Amino acid sequence: MALSERFDEVLEAAQTGAPWALEAIYRDLHPIVLGFLRHRAPNDAEDLAADVFIGVAEGVGRFRGSEARFRSWVFTIAYRRLADLRRRADRRRTEPIAAAVLAEHTPVGDTEHDVMLAIGTRSALARIAALPEAQAEVILLRVVADLSVDDVARIMRRRPGAVRALQHRALQRLARELPGGP
Repeated sequence: MALSERFDEVLEAAQTGAPWALEAIYRDLHPIVLGFLRHRAPNDAEDLAADVFIGVAEGVGRFRGSEARFRSWVFTIAYRRLADLRRRADRRRTEPIAAAVLAEHTPVGDTEHDVMLAIGTRSALARIAALPEAQAEVILLRVVADLSVDDVARIMRRRPGAVRALQHRALQRLARELPGGP
């Protein structure tokens, strides 16, 4: 069952603590949350994902909103757990994950789709990993998590215009690296 087919029913059941509903949420969202976390913190991704879904289970009773807002809320939890990890690690740089591991979790769309097709998924993921951290996170949240600019802005605690600018700069940088690029 896809979560979107019965989102309201699943959410209501999850809010009452129904194990089947929490499992449905986990099965639907875990792969993309884990894909995002693997790219940003490969050595800690599994533990962070577990923390994210513990946070989801603990907070789902207070959640109000649509399925899109729910996805955004889950990625907000993931982003904050990642920020907590970084603070604990005293701002040490994380090593990017191998492109092959993340490739299986990378959907594409719109402008990103054109760039991804031109340079190939593996090459694209390696190039995304080489972007400045904020640009890479915007691209991953927009493409991997398929979140809107407004959702990414809330998650990263930035203005939507700043998210668009980061995305634009990242895509320009990726496009310049294409053979025959601008």
